[in-house]
Amino acid sequence: MSFNGQRLTPLEMLAKLVSFDTESAKSNLALIEFVESYLQSWNVPYVRVPNESGDKAALYATIGPQDKGGVVLSGHTDVVPVAGQNWTSDPFALRVENGRAYGRGAVDMKAFDALALALVPEFIAADLKTPIHIMLSYDEETTCLGVVDTIRKFGHELPLPKAVIVGEPTMLEVVDAHKSVLTFTTTVHGSEAHSSKPYLGASAVMTAADMIAELNRIGDEMMERREPDGPFDPPYTTVHVGAVSGGTARNIISKMCTFDWETRVLPSHDPNEIPERLEKFAQDVALKRLNRFGKFGRIETKLHAHVPGLAPETGSFAETLALRLVGKNRTQTVPYGTEAGHFQAAGIPTVVCGPGSINQAHQADEYITLEQFEAGAAFMRRLAATCANS
Repeated sequence: MSFNGQRLTPLEMLAKLVSFDTESAKSNLALIEFVESYLQSWNVPYVRVPNESGDKAALYATIGPQDKGGVVLSGHTDVVPVAGQNWTSDPFALRVENGRAYGRGAVDMKAFDALALALVPEFIAADLKTPIHIMLSYDEETTCLGVVDTIRKFGHELPLPKAVIVGEPTMLEVVDAHKSVLTFTTTVHGSEAHSSKPYLGASAVMTAADMIAELNRIGDEMMERREPDGPFDPPYTTVHVGAVSGGTARNIISKMCTFDWETRVLPSHDPNEIPERLEKFAQDVALKRLNRFGKFGRIETKLHAHVPGLAPETGSFAETLALRLVGKNRTQTVPYGTEAGHFQAAGIPTVVCGPGSINQAHQADEYITLEQFEAGAAFMRRLAATCANS
């Protein structure tokens, strides 16, 4: 195996990754091709897993034994858009200043990706007994589905991993639970008429308002079903309508109205409960009201994304390993969703743990502190030492 590959410091690697504009609506293939070239220079085997349209891809690389599962360092390559944000420098050119590294994706989560990749030479030199896998995904910021096709290969084309560490920014706290996230678009189709004669049409806007009010009632009920002693903030399942669009003019019965909504569900709750309740309300109440003057309209709700929740697995190999690596004895929860639930659903012990703070993500002048960046490197070096001895 070659020990003369391309060497980049962690900061140099981060600068390179940040330089690729991988906003979720765009391709990530240029970044993937760079990583493939880098891995080839170290004779590290990898698998590219493209999406259906071929404009994006995940990548799964293995350092160490190829015939058994090891520890996966999983990070996404896509970032949120910069449009409309007031950046003080080019978001796709890493700027290091005052103990911080600025750039889109610097903390969420190209820092974790950069550390894993920059330390490949050290992983190789460690002569790992348990392999370290590096997984890079796509579309995490939109659907969290960019890991799914690779996960399907585990246990068949690829050895089933022993543990997964998803490197979202947690300030290197070990996270063992988060809520599931389901996002929907509901469209009400009505029929236009003059507002002076409402019986000649069916108002999509008024019906959508009924359904939004029902979601509000369900949300209030979820607050009453809170788990006050639970680890989440807030300690209940939430329901939220984020955008509404419909109608043409004040004096026209509206033909169409859409609203985008989400629910973030406690691990102990059924993620299907709220969409099923809204569908029942739509059929039993809203649709009858919409069509009270004739068969004018219909209602449809489409699932946009389902991010599975992460449930605690006390004493799992992933939890025990990560706590040992960070020198802590307690886990935490986070309020946001991650790809971790997909790994757990495949039967792989999984935690979330990465450098930097989520508070700096998704905003102008996104950054990671150099202190956290260096702590993340130390975390991965301790992992390499562990995998070299077991």
